[in-house]
Amino acid sequence: MHPAVRKPCATGRRPRRPRGWAGWFPNWRMFLVSLLWTLGASGASSKETTSLHWAFQPITNPVTYGNPVALQLPVPSPLDRYIQARLQAEGIAPVGPADRTTLIRRATLDLTGLPPTPQEISSFVSDELPGAFSRVVDRLLASPRYGERWGRHWMDVVRYADTAGDNADYPVPELYRYRDYIINAFASDKPYDRFIEEQLAGDILARGGSRDAYAEGIVATGFLALSRRYGTGPYELWHLTLENAIETVGQAFLGLNLKCARCHDHKFDPISMRDYYGLYGIFASTEFPWAGSEEILTKQFNRQKFVPLLPESEAAPIWEGWVARVTALKEVIARVEQENPTEPQATEDKKRRLSVLKQELRTLEKPGGPAALPMAYAVREGQSQDVPIQKSGDPAKPGEIVPRCVPAVLLGRSSFQPAPGASGRLEFARWLTQPGNPLTARVMVNRIWQHHFGSGLVTTPNNLGVRSDPPVHQDVLDYLATQFVANGWSVKSMHRLIMNSAAYQRASVDLPASRERDPANRFLWRFSRQRLDAESLRDAWLFIAGELDLEHPGPHPFPGPADWGWTQHNPFKDRYESKHRSVYLMTQRFQKHPFLSLFDGPDTNNSTEARRVSTVPQQALFAMNNSFLEERALALARRILGSSSSETTRISNLTRLVWGRPPVPDETTRFARWLEEARLAIAGDPDFARLPDPATETWAALARVVLTSNEFLYVD
Repeated sequence: MHPAVRKPCATGRRPRRPRGWAGWFPNWRMFLVSLLWTLGASGASSKETTSLHWAFQPITNPVTYGNPVALQLPVPSPLDRYIQARLQAEGIAPVGPADRTTLIRRATLDLTGLPPTPQEISSFVSDELPGAFSRVVDRLLASPRYGERWGRHWMDVVRYADTAGDNADYPVPELYRYRDYIINAFASDKPYDRFIEEQLAGDILARGGSRDAYAEGIVATGFLALSRRYGTGPYELWHLTLENAIETVGQAFLGLNLKCARCHDHKFDPISMRDYYGLYGIFASTEFPWAGSEEILTKQFNRQKFVPLLPESEAAPIWEGWVARVTALKEVIARVEQENPTEPQATEDKKRRLSVLKQELRTLEKPGGPAALPMAYAVREGQSQDVPIQKSGDPAKPGEIVPRCVPAVLLGRSSFQPAPGASGRLEFARWLTQPGNPLTARVMVNRIWQHHFGSGLVTTPNNLGVRSDPPVHQDVLDYLATQFVANGWSVKSMHRLIMNSAAYQRASVDLPASRERDPANRFLWRFSRQRLDAESLRDAWLFIAGELDLEHPGPHPFPGPADWGWTQHNPFKDRYESKHRSVYLMTQRFQKHPFLSLFDGPDTNNSTEARRVSTVPQQALFAMNNSFLEERALALARRILGSSSSETTRISNLTRLVWGRPPVPDETTRFARWLEEARLAIAGDPDFARLPDPATETWAALARVVLTSNEFLYVD
C-alpha cells in the first residue's frame, strides 16, 4: 500500500495505561462520553455527549462565575488569583519572584528569540520607577524581532516548508511571501480573527480592496496552499491533500483531530463523517496550485494555477500576452514538425530547430505563468460543489452526498450557509470566531501560554478533544479567552496580561516541599526551566558573536525554471547557508535542515503542536566539532579581545555577553588560571605554536566552553 493511502487515526497523545481494568478506562468521563457517542443511534444526542466535556462547553468569564475563594484573594491580577487559589487548595507554596537579570533574559528570549544585551540588562536593573518590567515588555513587543520570533511559532502550527512534498519535493520559490505575511501579521498585532479570515479566505476578502491589500489577501491563503502534495502527476491522490488541509485547519484553529472522521465517525470526539465531508466540500470547492513535478516521457508537469498578485484588471492583459506567446510558439513547432526535408543536412537542421524551439517553450511554460506577473502559491475560488461521503475513506467508493457544513456539535445557535456559487471558506472562517464557538479563543490563548511557560494549560495544544487531559487551571484558560476576545483578539494584549503576572515572574528555584507535592509543576508554583529551541540557539550564537544579519533576506536563491529537472529518484536537495535569523532558513519537507533537525526543529510535513526536547550525543559532538560553532567562538574571541586590554575586564565582558551577568570572583580566578595554562601549553607545543593567532585561539576555546554551558543553553 502506498504510504500516503494509509489512514492512521491521530487522536492525540495517549498516556501509558496502568495494569488492570482501570487501564482501559483511566478517565470515567472519557469512557462515558465514548459510550454515549457509540450509542448515539439509540438516542444519545450530541448535546448530551459533549455537555460532559469541558472544551465543548461555552466559555464563561471566571471573574463573574469563578471560584469564590479566588475572587476574595487580595491579589491584583485575576489570573494570579485563580492560580493562587489552586495552590492553596493543594497545599503548595509558591517561590518568590525572579531577580531582574533572570527576568529580563527570560522575557527577551520569550518575545524576540535573542538574548538581551548587557546595556539592556543594566538599564532594567537600575530602573527603580514603578512599571519597569511592563516597559520592558512593551519595548520588546515593538521590536521587529518580535514578529520573527512569534511568527516562527505559527509556522510550526501550519507545517511551513519551502517545498511541495510531492515525489520530487519541488521547491516553491514564492512561499517566502507567506512566511513574511505571518511575520508581519504578528509584528503589527493583526487581530487574530482577521488573521484567521485572511488565511482561509483572503482571496475573497481582497476583492475590491487596495492593490496592496489585494496582494496580502492572496498571499495569506498560502496557509491552505501549503497542504502536502503526493505522487508525481498534477493533483494525484488529491483526497490526501484535502485531508491534510482539513486536518491542519482542525488542529490549528479548533484544537481537534478531524482526520479520524474521514473513514468512520470519530471514535472519541463528537465529529461524524457527515461533518468531515461537509468540510471536505468547502475545500473541494477551492482551486489549489500545483508546484510542478518531474517530466515523464513526453508529459511535462508544469506549474499550474498560481494566483496573480495583481487585481484581475491588471493581471489579465499580461496573462493573455503570455498565453498568446505560448500558443504561437506551439504553432511554429507544429509546422516545423510537419516539414519533410529530403536533403540529409536539412534533416539535421530540423532537429536542431525543434530542439531550440521546444527548449524555449519549456522555459516559457515551466513557471506556469508570465515572468512579468508576480504570483503567489495561494488558493482561490473553484467550482462550488457538495461531495459524497467516501466509504472507508476511499474516493472510489462514494456514498451519499452531504451539504457543506461545519461540525454540528459546535454549530450551537449560529447558522452556516455558503453564499450562492461560493466555496463557503469565508463563511467558515467567520463561523470560527463567532461568539458561540467555544474552541477558537481557547486554542490560541493556550498556544500563547505554552510558549511562555513551556507547556500549555492544556498539554496537547492541537487536541482539546475528549482524549486530552483537562486543564489544571481551566479558570485561567477561560479568563484569558474572555480577555482575548474583549481586547479585539489582540495577541500582544495576551503577552502583557501573562507576562505582568506573578506566575510568569516567579523564580525557577526549587522548594523541596512544593516539588514533593507537585514534581511536574502543574500548579505553577515556580517557573519551569526551558532549553533554547533550535532557532533561538543558532540565532543567539550568531548574535553574541556579533555576526547575526538582522536585515530582511527576501526570497531564497533557488535555481531558475530552466534548471528544474528533479525527479522522485533525484529529488530536490539543497541548503542555502546564511547568517540571517533562522526563521528565514530554507526548509524542505523531505530533506531536513541538519541543524534544525539535530536540535528538535519542527516537522515540516505535519502541524507541530509542541517541540520535543531531546538530549543526544550528536548535540554534544556538534558543539565540540562542528565548524559552525568553531567560527562563532573565534568571532566572539576577537570581539572580547578588542573590548579591552585588561584580562579581568575581558572575562567580565565574556560572561556579560553570554550569560547576562558579571562573573563571580571564583569564576574570574578560574578563567584566568585556565587562560594562563592554555598559553603555556601553546608555547611549549610546536604544533600549537604554529597557529597564526595563538591568543585568539586560546580565547576561542574558552568562548566555546561558555557558549555551550547549561547557563547559556537554558532559560531560568
